[in-house]
Amino acid sequence: MLYVLKATPAESLDAGRLRSYFLYCTTTLKLSENTLHSRINAVKFFYEHVLKREKFFFEIPRPKKPSILPKTIHADDIKRLFEVTTNLKHNTMLKLCYGMGLRVSEIVNLKITDIDSKKMQVFIERAKGKKDRYVNLPESILVQFRTYFKEYRPNKYLFAGQYGEQYSIRSVQKVFSTGLKRAGINKVVGIHGLRHSYATHLLERGTDISYIQNLLGHNDIKTTLRYTHVSKKSIQNIKSPLDTMDQ
Repeated sequence: MLYVLKATPAESLDAGRLRSYFLYCTTTLKLSENTLHSRINAVKFFYEHVLKREKFFFEIPRPKKPSILPKTIHADDIKRLFEVTTNLKHNTMLKLCYGMGLRVSEIVNLKITDIDSKKMQVFIERAKGKKDRYVNLPESILVQFRTYFKEYRPNKYLFAGQYGEQYSIRSVQKVFSTGLKRAGINKVVGIHGLRHSYATHLLERGTDISYIQNLLGHNDIKTTLRYTHVSKKSIQNIKSPLDTMDQ
């Protein structure tokens, strides 16, 4: 910012000068939409809350954020992914990522004390946005869970590294990418695709969108509503009024 605006005092800058700076950020620095939004918000905060200038940036246009739909994986491909991932720890990790719709950071943060097999719930502590939530533990994982505990005997973290420390995010991502290759799934998608698939498949089975929002830990329902654009079955199930006219 100093390179473009040089030594001009902040109090002396007008909206025109700042617009030029943000244009420079777009055309020369080629900043992403999210980064540019962050810079605009920071400068806006400074002028409105520190210098007490009301709506100082009212006329500065903001770039439109691209609407990116979640990437999902077909249920048959996920099943094949599990089949080729024969390592018990790796298999359990991937199944919980999909079966509970967890972020990879939430998987590695899971502790033994977070698991309540009696209530069939798992406590997700201080997830994204420092928000706690509960998710449902899949019943189909219980037998595998017991086998896993007997074989690995985790002490603190559910999935520990070689020396008992927290399993690394990069290692889980590697497990997923290796599984994709072994399963012959030629799709450019990260492990977060299992979480996206969890939400989409719940929606396709008729689960209320508000329940999905709570299970995923979304603060804004708009984030969860993205899955309605991905789910083909939910759209295909909508009948035309013409088809129901005689009913």
